[in-house]
Amino acid sequence: MKRFWDEARLDPQPEGFGILLDGKPLRIPGGGPLLMPSPRLAAAVAAEWAAAGGGARGGEMSMAELPLTRLAGTAQERIAADPAPMVEGLAKYAETDLLCYRAADEKLAAWQAAEWQPLLDWAALQHDAPLRVTTGIMPVPQDPLALAALRRVVATLSPTELVAMGVLVPAFGSLVLALAVVQGHIAAAEGHRLAILDETYQEEFWGLDAEAATRRQRIAEDVAVIARLLELAA
Repeated sequence: MKRFWDEARLDPQPEGFGILLDGKPLRIPGGGPLLMPSPRLAAAVAAEWAAAGGGARGGEMSMAELPLTRLAGTAQERIAADPAPMVEGLAKYAETDLLCYRAADEKLAAWQAAEWQPLLDWAALQHDAPLRVTTGIMPVPQDPLALAALRRVVATLSPTELVAMGVLVPAFGSLVLALAVVQGHIAAAEGHRLAILDETYQEEFWGLDAEAATRRQRIAEDVAVIARLLELAA
């Protein structure tokens, strides 16, 4: 699409912080104005629109240039009005959380235990949600009370935090890792590192897999955008 505006600027409103494109409100697909919870996030979104299409009217642009805009719009239009479906979908990941499944290889299992168990301990202490650990890939049933506790935590998150979780949880394969990032217990890049311990270990023996490396880089870029979203929205 072609850029159709000259100026993008912040627009403080009683309900939040919007964006004006040549004086007209930037709107979500449903028709309402895009409103964000913090001036820093709104300023960053305005900067995306100011730079899009080479920074000049008529320039070719794509939505790939507007990652924060897409996330903020999703939080407002798809989550804020009815967060329950997102909450339920995310909470189900706790039933098969990555951190609960240790390798049969003793060396890798020891590494996983050293790196992952502190996060499970954090979930147990911080959220009263102790999860069971097993070896191999066969599902281990989790305590319904622990699962319910994690669901309650997810239900308390803001729409912006939920949209962040919507990216991080499937990327990591772990509700606990994503919660630790969103709640500021660990950095987003650290969450990604912990999520790929198995791949990192295997590459020590078999060398770099180009396809896997490309996928990890793409996920790392998505995680970096989420880290920026969370920082700006705070």
